[in-house]
Amino acid sequence: MRLSRRLIRKSKFFLAVVFVCLVVRLLPYFAPIHTADIAQNQLALEFSDRNGLPLGTILTRDQEHTAVVPLNQVSPQFINAIIAAEDSSFYHHGALDIKAIIRAINQAIHAKQIVSGASTITMQLARMLEPSTRNFSGKLQEIWLAWRLAAGMNKDEILAAYINRLPMGGNIYGVEAASRTYFSTPASELNLAQASLLAAIPNNPTYFDPLQHWDRLKQRQKYVLNRMVQDGYITQQIAEKTQTEKVVFQSRQRGIIAAPHFLFWLAKQMQIPPTPLSKGGDIPPFLRGVRGDHLIQTSIDRPLQQFVEAQAQQVISNLAPNNVHDAAALVINNHTGEVLAYVGSPDYFNEAKLGRNDGVQALRQPGSTLKPFVYELALEKKLIRPNTILADVPAHYAIPGAKLYSPTDYTQRFLGPVRVRIALANSLNVPAVRVLEKIGVPNFLERLHELGFTHLNQTPEYYGLGLTLGSGEVTLWELAQAYVTMARQGQSIPLVTTLSYSPLPTPHSPLPTIWQLITDMLSDRHARATAFGVDSVLNLPFPAAVKTGTSSNFRDTWTVGFTTDYTVATWVGNFNGEPMRQVSGVMGAAPLWNRIMLHLHENQEPAAFTVPQGLIQLPICANSGLRPTADCNSIVQEYFYPEDKIAYDTQDKFNLPPEYNDWLAKQQSNFVSSNLRIVSPQNGDLFLLYPGTEGQQKLEFKLAGNPSSVEWRLNGEQLDTQSTNLFWYLRPGNWNLEARSADTSDKVSFQVELAKIRPTKRGFSVVNSQR
Repeated sequence: MRLSRRLIRKSKFFLAVVFVCLVVRLLPYFAPIHTADIAQNQLALEFSDRNGLPLGTILTRDQEHTAVVPLNQVSPQFINAIIAAEDSSFYHHGALDIKAIIRAINQAIHAKQIVSGASTITMQLARMLEPSTRNFSGKLQEIWLAWRLAAGMNKDEILAAYINRLPMGGNIYGVEAASRTYFSTPASELNLAQASLLAAIPNNPTYFDPLQHWDRLKQRQKYVLNRMVQDGYITQQIAEKTQTEKVVFQSRQRGIIAAPHFLFWLAKQMQIPPTPLSKGGDIPPFLRGVRGDHLIQTSIDRPLQQFVEAQAQQVISNLAPNNVHDAAALVINNHTGEVLAYVGSPDYFNEAKLGRNDGVQALRQPGSTLKPFVYELALEKKLIRPNTILADVPAHYAIPGAKLYSPTDYTQRFLGPVRVRIALANSLNVPAVRVLEKIGVPNFLERLHELGFTHLNQTPEYYGLGLTLGSGEVTLWELAQAYVTMARQGQSIPLVTTLSYSPLPTPHSPLPTIWQLITDMLSDRHARATAFGVDSVLNLPFPAAVKTGTSSNFRDTWTVGFTTDYTVATWVGNFNGEPMRQVSGVMGAAPLWNRIMLHLHENQEPAAFTVPQGLIQLPICANSGLRPTADCNSIVQEYFYPEDKIAYDTQDKFNLPPEYNDWLAKQQSNFVSSNLRIVSPQNGDLFLLYPGTEGQQKLEFKLAGNPSSVEWRLNGEQLDTQSTNLFWYLRPGNWNLEARSADTSDKVSFQVELAKIRPTKRGFSVVNSQR
């Protein structure tokens, strides 16, 4: 008995605790809502450029153009019009209008469809604060929230909160923002014609858009005026006169003078409460303290911004026949990191062409724009040297679970042995992949993260060796930031958007010489002449380093480059993902980059780039990368580490390793005219001759190039042919093959042995090749 009483007491205590917790948890849903609870803390902000010139009217956390005014600063004409149109009995009922609900139900029953609604202004405000689904449970939620509003606020407070949140078309919310945007006048000065038109919009802002559907809006205005007559606000005569009064709506674009994408993006960085009825959240450090009606002085240069916007539109217009519709651009001051121009699309306000898409922040494949960072890291790790010769010849990589990866350039041509400078300047794919293979994808991905590419968040295996060719997705913002680091010789600095924030740069890179060397390569117009020509749009009348990129199927084109003063990053493509018609980086984004760069430096040329420190320049033969000889057709200067000068002085013969053989065999002339090259067989090859196949198995003797005449000798005996290619029947033995032409020759040794087992297929096998 005692045990059962103890259990009962404990159960009662437990239930009491549960009840209290439940009440505490549900209490916020029963508490009245007061004006302070739904205050629009993040009010309209006004933005100016770096020199105080206005950029545009304000934006809220929801990227909406909103201005908040007290009720006594709104024209009585508008207050009367909106009450007449939306809730004529507003001041005479509670949260719900029972008479309107009964009337709406009766009308629906007789007409067998919804004829009129019964939502009060309080209920509409509830729906604005907490959007709900259009079903029974959603309506109950709306009614409950309306009761809480009515319990905590008087009618004037509810009406003020309502008119400051009214959707007024596009991204404009509230009567003050609408009045200033459409009529360039405060809401307090609205006349009856203007007020009745604005009061007509919120019923269906898209359907009654004043800039798109004027006739519909006029019909809705007539309804509003008739309601005002019925409610005794105006006479019929005044209504008819007002209906015919001419009113001109100004474009919503007047609210933003320049840099719309930048302003909306910046406003989004300033988000505070995540929901209207809750507190919390945070904003970036450089924007803390910026709340309410404030003037934000940005880093943007308005004249430059407007110039870049105009150039983006012109370039896209020129490329329209190639199915090109969109572009984006960034201009950054290298010394401060300040963003001077930010263009997200050619026309933000063109909704039909997806103008609101922000190409600066959009994720796209970067093509070859990441290659400079591959070479920089390889030089830093001493995996290559400035004078290294790289192989631009066919290469194949086995990828588990996939086909062989065989990188090629869009020209489908290979240049053979190339210097690092030539490989980077001409954006050759195979050498870049070979260098990344040396570095390792994990190491390169880690470096890209250090440079600010936060969106490359997949595993190294996901990207693979294609990472250097653009297999990941980055933003134009990230690319520009990385190139600013390059322009600053490895010293990174955050990009700055407001003048109230002065970031501290990171310490200088311990290896600025390598960044200087990469800059030197990217600014060498002669080095990139093979792919782009000497006089392309990449070449400027002053020192500028630049890199282009084109993603697969011509979906994106990029050009990013810098002088000592500015970094300019441009993108041209299509937001909808459609491929362009044969538009590469130099055709798409480069013309825009060129125009911006010329404009930036039209009054003062930039300083020259810093010469790579601690390196020496030596003359080399352009083809071989070796010390010039008498038969060298082209001599250029190249940078060397001082310790490499000994090898430079002593090495005088250019011998290509076996990986070049297939490429050499397809050349029409000798790569180096003074040398002869036997590409088949190769020195040290061993071939098996199977029993019963004597006189059937053939071996091809083949030379690189096409000399006018050649003398073949096999074990000292001259063969009866002068062809550069011939077939020889295999015979057992050790063989020395020699080819002579003019004053040059080449020799290889190979073996042929009898096999003990007859093969199942015809042909011969190489069992031990020194390839």
